[in-house]
Amino acid sequence: MGMTMTQKILAAHAGADRVAAGQLILASLDRILGNDITAPVAVRAFSGMGTPAVSDPEKIVLVMDHFVPNKDIKAAEQCCICRDFSREQGIRHFYDAGRAGIEHALLPEQGLVTAGDVVIGADSHTCTYGALGAFSTGIGSTDMAFGMASGKGWFRVPSAVRFHLTGSLRRFVSGKDVILHIIGKIGVEGARYRSMEFDGDGVSALSVSDRLCIANMAIEAGAKNGIFPVDEQTLAYLSAHGAAEPRIFKADADAQYDAEYEIDLSEIGPTVAFPHLPENTKTFSEIGNIPVQQVVIGSCTNGRLEDLRAAAEILKGRHCAESLRVIVIPATQQTYLDAMDEGLLRIFVESGAVVSAPTCGPCLGGHMGVLAAGERAVATTNRNFVGRMGHPESEVYLASPAVAAASAVTGRITSPEEVMA
Repeated sequence: MGMTMTQKILAAHAGADRVAAGQLILASLDRILGNDITAPVAVRAFSGMGTPAVSDPEKIVLVMDHFVPNKDIKAAEQCCICRDFSREQGIRHFYDAGRAGIEHALLPEQGLVTAGDVVIGADSHTCTYGALGAFSTGIGSTDMAFGMASGKGWFRVPSAVRFHLTGSLRRFVSGKDVILHIIGKIGVEGARYRSMEFDGDGVSALSVSDRLCIANMAIEAGAKNGIFPVDEQTLAYLSAHGAAEPRIFKADADAQYDAEYEIDLSEIGPTVAFPHLPENTKTFSEIGNIPVQQVVIGSCTNGRLEDLRAAAEILKGRHCAESLRVIVIPATQQTYLDAMDEGLLRIFVESGAVVSAPTCGPCLGGHMGVLAAGERAVATTNRNFVGRMGHPESEVYLASPAVAAASAVTGRITSPEEVMA
């Protein structure tokens, strides 16, 4: 019986010829990631192990992104813990305000992940890096502490679900619409503790940015990870960002999958996930007049330059409705500079939006856009649970940058085709 792409990567890192779904393995790690919320817990757990030094400081990445710039005393203290630990342990990959960005946009940009890697992160959206042909998954802070001490991690090898992609995307449709469509189809438990493995001719029609978005939200279908095959686009991206030499793994022809889905990208339209689950998806034939009070364009899911370009195309020469607030958050400092050089930030400001420094802020109801009772937001973030962006009686509608920008213009949930007609 053959192995999936994920299983092959895990086997290689466990020093085994093969692994099978359900098997418990101890695998070597290439990257260990934490942020300003989760890393302090890991630091305390590490200190309790009695291990004087981390196994390899080069493998550890700490990114201050959730409450940065610090929003209060507690946030400042959290960052101090990470800052002090990095200095004590010689951790070079420490990213603070001014250097930092949203972690899952920053690591690919900095070339810190390559194809064939095994990456763990004390953040559920660590599955993002599967877009680059890596096995990456979210873990708890105590698992992060063990990884820092040993350079290894325990895994139960996942079974897999296969998504065979064909066709190409229509105008104003992006990776966000694809993953919302898939989650709407299979549900938030449709890939529970499985690997979501994407293949087919349609993969080449997706940009690396689209793939990063899709892999990022694999966790919203309950998946252990999401992963894409390594193609010329992947290799070009890795080379451009100075990543390490890739190790390319391919699924065997006789690999076993728990389920298989055919997805024609050309049939997918702009899609919105209604409260309070990412599976509660609707297309615009099903959406009526729904006013919103806030629009957020950013996050680890959709804060890259390609996302900002999509939003700016719609906002250029138009003004945001006076009935709402529009917050644009470039995912990294480099994205901020590139957007500035391209004139995108001017478009946003002239449209009536506010542009923030890179932060996760509003996505988890932290800062830079918390909702009051009764308010609705269209957001390019990844979760719309009860109270996710603020008050328990607020609502979050998940959408692409194009839909978010169109909604900013009209003040209600709006298809980009309507604004650009």
